Amino acid sequence: MNTTTLSPVIRLHPADDVLIARTQLLGGTAIPGEAVVVSGLIPPGHKLAARAIAPGEAVRRYGQVIGFATQPIAAGQHVHTHNLAVGDFTRDYAFSQDAAPVTPADAPASFMGIVRADGRVATRNYIGVLTSVNCSATVARAIADHFRRDIRPEALAGFEQVDGVVALTHGEGCAIDARGEGLLVLRRTLAGYATHANFAAVLVVGLGCETNQIDQWLDAEGLHSGARLRTLNIQDAGGTARAVAQGIAAVAAMLPEANAVTRQPVPASHLVVGLQCGGSDGYSGISANPALGAAVDRLVRHGGTAILSETPEIYGAEHLLTRRAVTPDVGQRLVDRIRWWEDHCARHGAAMDNNPSAGNKAGGLTTVLEKSLGGIAKGGSTPLVAVCEYAQPVHAKGLVFMDTPGYDPVSATGQVAGGANLICFTTGRGSAYGCAPTPSLKLGTNTALWQRQADDIDLNCGGIIDGVDSIDAVGERLFQQMLRVASGERTRSEIHGYGQNEFVPWSLGTVT
Repeated sequence: MNTTTLSPVIRLHPADDVLIARTQLLGGTAIPGEAVVVSGLIPPGHKLAARAIAPGEAVRRYGQVIGFATQPIAAGQHVHTHNLAVGDFTRDYAFSQDAAPVTPADAPASFMGIVRADGRVATRNYIGVLTSVNCSATVARAIADHFRRDIRPEALAGFEQVDGVVALTHGEGCAIDARGEGLLVLRRTLAGYATHANFAAVLVVGLGCETNQIDQWLDAEGLHSGARLRTLNIQDAGGTARAVAQGIAAVAAMLPEANAVTRQPVPASHLVVGLQCGGSDGYSGISANPALGAAVDRLVRHGGTAILSETPEIYGAEHLLTRRAVTPDVGQRLVDRIRWWEDHCARHGAAMDNNPSAGNKAGGLTTVLEKSLGGIAKGGSTPLVAVCEYAQPVHAKGLVFMDTPGYDPVSATGQVAGGANLICFTTGRGSAYGCAPTPSLKLGTNTALWQRQADDIDLNCGGIIDGVDSIDAVGERLFQQMLRVASGERTRSEIHGYGQNEFVPWSLGTVT
């Protein structure tokens, strides 16, 4: 497409009341085909009114309600936080009305994966050092640091098939109800990581006197210590130095077997992809998110699984997912999670509309409704086959929804605990993120971001905004890149060393 013929704005739906600025617009600019003249300065990715809007009127983008005018808005004026706010409106859940069968791909795709003894397929091959409690974090990091290739390359010499030794620490594990939801969720999350296919073996380090006792955790989750899952308590070891030494010896003993792997062709049906968006902007729902959705549709046709999450970031758009639920029961389960969040926010004196961050708003997003409508585009058009709770194992094939907060590290931690062996992360502002042991692909929503921060971005989706690319073409390129990354190609976040500090289990319950 010749970019000189592009309209300076994007109209997403015939019924929309707003237009999206493709680039910065100056006052007095006439918009071709819209009978609108820009009033004032409109930043790129922001909205301008396509018509005059009266106070209290619903305002639509994507053909859906994104808020209500709080004052008169003239055609051509900037529409943002100063004149648009969330309000109550009725959503028609129409359970399963739009669910349609998935047509399998003609030629099955594959990638070079690592097949574990139990048949599960890994995309990476790490040894993990987990902690039962915050108190053992320092010891866990010291153990993992001993094997850092950038500090002590000799420590992993001869073990080239091992991607590394990573310590995943957290701030929980004690001063918490031993029978409460908080400990249950933490234990489930740790179990998901301890048994993750991308870990060849795991060492769990505890203090010894914490609420989250390692032996009780093992019993609660049906786990057993052995060659692949070893445990260590600092107090039993005789203190910090001895615990570090014992931990290093334990990891060293795990290395030969962990290294004895080879990649082999496996069907793409073994991919479980977590879908994330962070540092979103006004372009997210136009470029990177729908391009990821197009890749998800391809993945599902090949028998794979995609996990859509961030419940507060589908709020106000959940009716578009319930319509795609394979059964009314699946749709109702999603609505039940929305109701839980409404109650949760009310109990804590919070509002569901507090979700868009300062960066989201600077990038053009005004309300959680607008953010949600763009966010669910990551799930493509495939049917919703299951709804699960945070960090629960995901066994279904197709599009699954996992209930998580919108905060990216917490949300992706739940997805990886559920079995995600690849993460796709869209950003319009340039989020810094990784999630060991699972590789994370970063997708940029606009070319300006790509030009400014290409060192952190794996794929530029800005050509869709620029008019030189289509959603479907970018979705195909992304799907092929997903297969390459699953086969071992390193992502930008892996190259920069992200992933250990972003392990953040969801903190629920009362800390006493």
